[in-house]
Amino acid sequence: MSSNKTPQNDPGQNSSGNRPSTQPPNRMGRGLLSWVIVIGILIVFFMLMNNGTTGEKIDSWGKFKSLVDPKMGLVHEPSPGSPRPVEIQNDRIVAYIAPGKGPNQTKEPRAAFVPIDANNRDFFRDQLNALGVDHVNNTGTSIWSQLLLAVGPFLIIVIIIWFLIARSMRGAGGGPGGMLGSFGKSRHRISNKDASKVRFADVQGIAEAKDEVQEIVQFLKNPRKFQRLGGRIPRGVLLVGPPGCGKTLLAKAIAGEADAPFFSISGSDFVEMFVGVGASRVRDLFKQAKENSPCIIFLDEIDAVGRRRGGGMSSGGNDEREQTLNAILVEMDGFEATDQVIVIAATNRSDVLDPALTRPGRFDRQVQVTLPDLEGRYRILDVHAKKIKLADDVELNKIARGTPGYSGADLAALINEAAILATLDSKDCVEQHDLEEARDKIRFGRERKGRHMDEEDRILVAYHEAGHAALQALLEDADPLHKVTIIGRGPYGGASFSLPEKDRHGYGRRWLEAELRIMCGGRIAEQRKTGDMSSGAAMDIQMATNLARSMVLEWGMSDRLGFVNYNRDDQRDGLVLDKDHSPETARIIDEEIKRLIDTAYDDATKLISENWDKVEAIAQALLKYETIQSQEVLDLIEGKRIDRPTVSDLLDEESASTDPPSPTKTDDELGDDPAGGLVPSPA
Repeated sequence: MSSNKTPQNDPGQNSSGNRPSTQPPNRMGRGLLSWVIVIGILIVFFMLMNNGTTGEKIDSWGKFKSLVDPKMGLVHEPSPGSPRPVEIQNDRIVAYIAPGKGPNQTKEPRAAFVPIDANNRDFFRDQLNALGVDHVNNTGTSIWSQLLLAVGPFLIIVIIIWFLIARSMRGAGGGPGGMLGSFGKSRHRISNKDASKVRFADVQGIAEAKDEVQEIVQFLKNPRKFQRLGGRIPRGVLLVGPPGCGKTLLAKAIAGEADAPFFSISGSDFVEMFVGVGASRVRDLFKQAKENSPCIIFLDEIDAVGRRRGGGMSSGGNDEREQTLNAILVEMDGFEATDQVIVIAATNRSDVLDPALTRPGRFDRQVQVTLPDLEGRYRILDVHAKKIKLADDVELNKIARGTPGYSGADLAALINEAAILATLDSKDCVEQHDLEEARDKIRFGRERKGRHMDEEDRILVAYHEAGHAALQALLEDADPLHKVTIIGRGPYGGASFSLPEKDRHGYGRRWLEAELRIMCGGRIAEQRKTGDMSSGAAMDIQMATNLARSMVLEWGMSDRLGFVNYNRDDQRDGLVLDKDHSPETARIIDEEIKRLIDTAYDDATKLISENWDKVEAIAQALLKYETIQSQEVLDLIEGKRIDRPTVSDLLDEESASTDPPSPTKTDDELGDDPAGGLVPSPA
């Protein structure tokens, strides 16, 4: 995009965008405390003014006695659950006059009280008893206790607020934290020079990326070398690549090689429920980094706060994520030529980043950290294999060849999983079979050997996988077959494994059409054998549809649609998934996708019909052995037989070898059989 949005100035930053300007410390905190104190004083004042029972004051005890005398009938008769008509309090006696009686008649009960001496309450109590007045003692609560009950919760709130403000004054010092205290502090993790142990030798499989970041290490070690001719090192480096390819490891290696502190924080750590906290944390992070320069700031998953502004569900300039992004933009513009701070960010969604973040002067250099190729996978396996004990016959290059599309994290998990499998089998070292089993387990799940299948289901799965395997072996443009099994893994009832001869950076049309035919082979074979269809081909149908859709929409492999991309632009933000083509074009797209799949299905049907005897042979071998290798499949296609014992045969031989021998026979009983009829040991 040609135009970039101008970043908004974040509060607390000067016009040049450098460092936050110095303000009077905790002005907001003191203003808030002043209002709290004023409100508290007003509440206490009104409590004191309104404290006690209001009503008519009786000047003398004699008048009060005549007022409450039961013979006069002026007092209010209490209802069930209501207070007594006369109360003896600390410094007064209160009577409730019935409605419509006595002087100053009202429609509601009203109170009248006479002041008394608190030391003579017993005298007045006896006087009331002599008159037969129903009364109650209510001397347990004084004015101060009532005041404490009313004002106590408010005082607790004031104390808590005062504690937070005082802590903010001590800890934040009026800086980025403000009145929020530690909320505004950056939550980064720092690795000092001694703690950073990762070096470039520990990073394999991304040689081009390592070469591209070498100059950053040289700048941090010797900045004058670049300043001599007036050059300026890039302020920001953006590492882009799929998950698990080593972006974080590469950033740590840069810090380790440069012998510099490493500030690490995730993009999601900036965002909180309080508006403005993210920007405050950004300022605090860059402030500490400048104090510890030369150093490296690593922002992992930068797309959490660096998404394009003004689209989707964004609420505008007051959005917390956008304020955080603005703070990052301003801080990166505030670097001086002498600030030896390198900002490295990592993301796997560079297409959604804001253009202002990737313009020259910020993250102007993008380093692609891609999936490793064959040589890279071998080097990664070799690095991780040094941590475990391998057998002498292990071939890591074969494992590297059989793991196309695996990331560095996947390969590390493969080595670790192989070590676990070998340990569970009580082996002394990790063997080739353990590595292959770990590879299949990571990609497809663990084998479900204990799951019982009906014979009808076994036949269905065997012919389904035989259809895939036969086409995989017969089609010249397909990848070579590795093995085929009817032992379930994860959600799959069986699987056919291929072994690509090379890494593919693009897909040819002939290879794609061969893959479509292989995906159709399972349904065709099982339908011809059983005369019925099953849901076992659901995954094949989904993969074939996605592949054909990509051929039509993205790769221009349709003669009717031509050299045009009809796929929706994922970089646009919006709530409505609109299309860039007309309904007529959409109809043609659907027809072309169906045509590709129908053509592949017809070709696969013809090929399986012509080679049905080979499919039968593979299926019967699968029912007998459950797993067969690629060479055995090729032998079956050529009409040969598989000559090896099954698992049940080996178990029978082992059981026979461990049975106790029969009683010793005499020479006459042995006759012509010197072995005595014993089965020889397999050894």
